[in-house]
Amino acid sequence: MSLDLNKVVSQVGGMVARLRASGEERRQHLERALQVAGDEAIDLDALKEKIAASQGKTTWLVAGLVDGIARRYPAPGLPGEFDVLATDGSQIEVDRHRSTRCYLINIGAVSLHYGAVSRAALDSLPRLYADEADLVIRSTGATAREQLIEGPLLGIKRAVEECRHLAKLASEQPAGSSSLALLDGSLILWGLEAYPDFVSEVMLDKGYLSCFNDIRKLNDSRKLALASYISLPRGTDVVNALRVAICPRDVPDCDVFCPAGKRDCDAVGGVQDRELFSTLLGPGERSAVFASQSSVVRKHYGDHQVHFFYLRLDEEVARVEIPQWVAADETLLNLTHGLVLDQCRRGLGYPVALSEAHEQAVVTAADRENFWQLVESSLVDEHMPSFSSAKSFSKRTRWI
Repeated sequence: MSLDLNKVVSQVGGMVARLRASGEERRQHLERALQVAGDEAIDLDALKEKIAASQGKTTWLVAGLVDGIARRYPAPGLPGEFDVLATDGSQIEVDRHRSTRCYLINIGAVSLHYGAVSRAALDSLPRLYADEADLVIRSTGATAREQLIEGPLLGIKRAVEECRHLAKLASEQPAGSSSLALLDGSLILWGLEAYPDFVSEVMLDKGYLSCFNDIRKLNDSRKLALASYISLPRGTDVVNALRVAICPRDVPDCDVFCPAGKRDCDAVGGVQDRELFSTLLGPGERSAVFASQSSVVRKHYGDHQVHFFYLRLDEEVARVEIPQWVAADETLLNLTHGLVLDQCRRGLGYPVALSEAHEQAVVTAADRENFWQLVESSLVDEHMPSFSSAKSFSKRTRWI
């Protein structure tokens, strides 16, 4: 039975009415945010110290300041020859209703060369994970603990594999080349906060960040920037820095000073960073660089602390995340700005390389069903027991 939209019409109408009613308040909050961001009287050094003192005492994530708030940078020129590398992935989840525990990760990999002779290499790299070591992460301490790789943790595993393949593509670039290695989404593996430290050690220290190290080392013989691209970002880190600026307290502490009721900083509440920079930036310009103060980043990322800037495109404002060593190198920072912008202009507002990597990686519903049929028929061919739960059988059976 399909969804009965007639029963939802009135609910949608009520939602739209509430959004319309809140529109004027949001406009006022945005105007206040723009006023604070452009206030040249703000002592940035003092604000940096105030933000540092507020860590763990606010109810929201606050961006660290690197080179200001409202600064804007024009699009830099492009190298005569350059490469853009990208990976993206999809997966077939572990299905407990099937006859065996396994999962599949499909990585789409793209290498685009621009110059006198342009060329492209596109590939998909599916891999089946079925060994015990692939299905479980075990602690190495005196107390044996284990974590199944499924659900959100499988998504993190896929992100690690995307980065591993990206590092491999980067290693194949010739000495003296200029390249951008690009991932989709955040460089921050947010979901790891829900898992014990031994999982973070495997996924981050020995996995994700190890790939960051490999890419960084390649800069000894070439110019190679690492970045990720977030379309239509919902972050409020920079606006939250404005909240700290507005706070009348020397050290903001929401639980102590503002446990209930209206707060001074609510004057900019509800504004997203992209709304702020949609007004502050002109087409092709990027914002100042900011530092993420996520607990995952501060605890685990070390030399790869995640920084970010906002980029104004024709249709939207995107968030571009970079490791600290890219942010600190003006050449790599400009390379990232210029090549991401160029990719978006070539790709109707979204990086061409990421779009093509996604196309290579996508796994359809039909692909998933065919995969499980292959697994089960292979078990039958080897005279091994093949079964599925009654629930799975019921879902795949048409009754009427």
